[in-house]
Amino acid sequence: MKALEKRNIGKSSLQATILGFGALEIGRDWGLGSDTARPDDAGAKSVLDCVLDSGITLLDTASAYHKSEERIGRYVSNRRNEYVLASKCGEHNSEPSTYYDFSYKAVKASIDNSLRLLKTDVIDVMQIHFGAGEEQVLEDGETVAAMKDAKKEGKIQLLGASIDSRLAKFCALSGDFDMLQLGYSLLDRVNTENIAYCKEKGVGVFIRTGLAFGRLTERGMMAQKTADKKDEKLEALYALCGWDGDLLAAMALRFLYETDGITSILAGTKNPAHVTKNIALFDKEIDEALYKKVLELTKNMA
Repeated sequence: MKALEKRNIGKSSLQATILGFGALEIGRDWGLGSDTARPDDAGAKSVLDCVLDSGITLLDTASAYHKSEERIGRYVSNRRNEYVLASKCGEHNSEPSTYYDFSYKAVKASIDNSLRLLKTDVIDVMQIHFGAGEEQVLEDGETVAAMKDAKKEGKIQLLGASIDSRLAKFCALSGDFDMLQLGYSLLDRVNTENIAYCKEKGVGVFIRTGLAFGRLTERGMMAQKTADKKDEKLEALYALCGWDGDLLAAMALRFLYETDGITSILAGTKNPAHVTKNIALFDKEIDEALYKKVLELTKNMA
């Protein structure tokens, strides 16, 4: 199964499945339309068990995802040898909100707290969770210094950053980062060159928003049908796909799967059925002529 194939994270020996699990929705209220409430404890456990039982080996979380780290630690830390664990620092949990602090002291404390919540001795990938002022954070260097010291202490293995645009190129070429998390999809190709830079430098790439915040799914189509104001470009795309959300999602995943330089594609959900569906969609049969039309139509839709 394509979704469960493994790729190395950059130059490291760590491998992760092509389909990874984005653990935002099991910890923080999030989602498309009215279904934004995070699951209860039993629901979160069910999703995490399904992810690992299905063979997915990458869990991506963050301090800012409220209950996410705690729930991963509570429910699957006993299966720690089954997954690569990625988290983030810089944006801190202060439920029901978050705040940013990129100082050395705050980042070191955040990493220690993540280790405690996740009930692990080491976090495989620690990423800077940027907000505003990314350039200043990189210039100050305190966050990277704190992460490097945590690595020397054996608390983390790889350094990463969740970032986009021109600063992603800077991070890829800096030599400080083993991987980057980038936004990329059929509808948003702004990081095309940055993925190529990462490939050139041996920097791993995790993709977020690969399904364009749900717009490239059945739910996105349903939202469009009931929207008061129609998006003409999306209408054209959906019509081209015969208003088949699974087909469109399969093409969106194929686009990412075939993009050279991508390590893993993160997909989040609070529903175990969506986990198994996403795995199956990677192997869904797609008409080549239709796929080429979709690639052409979406080329300039961002």
